[in-house]
Amino acid sequence: MIDIHCHILPGADDGSLDMQESMAMAKKAVEAGITHLFATPHHLNERYVNVKNDIINRVLEFNECLQQENIPLSVLPGQELRIHRELFVSLERGEVLTLDNTDKYLLLELPSGHVPTYTQELIYELLLKGITPIIVHPERNKELIEKHNLLFNLVQEGALTQLTSGSIIGLFGKNVKSFSKKIIEHNLAHFIATDAHNMSSRGFTLQEAYEAITKTYGIERTFYFKENAKLLIKGQDPSIIKPSPFKKKIFGIF
Repeated sequence: MIDIHCHILPGADDGSLDMQESMAMAKKAVEAGITHLFATPHHLNERYVNVKNDIINRVLEFNECLQQENIPLSVLPGQELRIHRELFVSLERGEVLTLDNTDKYLLLELPSGHVPTYTQELIYELLLKGITPIIVHPERNKELIEKHNLLFNLVQEGALTQLTSGSIIGLFGKNVKSFSKKIIEHNLAHFIATDAHNMSSRGFTLQEAYEAITKTYGIERTFYFKENAKLLIKGQDPSIIKPSPFKKKIFGIF
């Protein structure tokens, strides 16, 4: 399996604290059936700064350590970039890292409580530059939970989305789990990833999520998500199912 979102780099953010924990996480990922993952530390989320070249160098060092310890895991460089008005300035400065540094796909994080008013415009501008944003964990965004069709509009604009495996199996509560199901049912999800931060509360639950998806939607939907992750690593465009909007609720008077 392939995990496109993980905080495994030692001491980079609120994920792994040190190399010892990173190596333990790597072993756990392999045990969970993961062969490849993207190391995607937070960048400009008001707490952490992890620019492109620093991440690339740290991933190279980490892969060397994995080889020395004979851990069969391939780590690729990535970045979880918090959306901000000066994003294109960051791009021009060479600070933004797309997945595997291919200038094609970018993990884009929204604030947890709202969707900035300029989000749709920024997505449009990124697409003009040939970069497709993948909105991470939209199911955990408070405004999207309250206004489902905001997410539909962003996907219609051309953004892709990545659900967190823990959300699907209920680790973030009933509301988040319920919204995750709705996102899948409306063809608004394109990837599943762990967003792993540690080995306990935020671990590698990708297989459990795929099993839940298979049970509810069939093996074809699980294959869809797995295949999209494979296509991403190969540098190919993922498959996209036409999304459907959420129906407006009609309140009757009884």
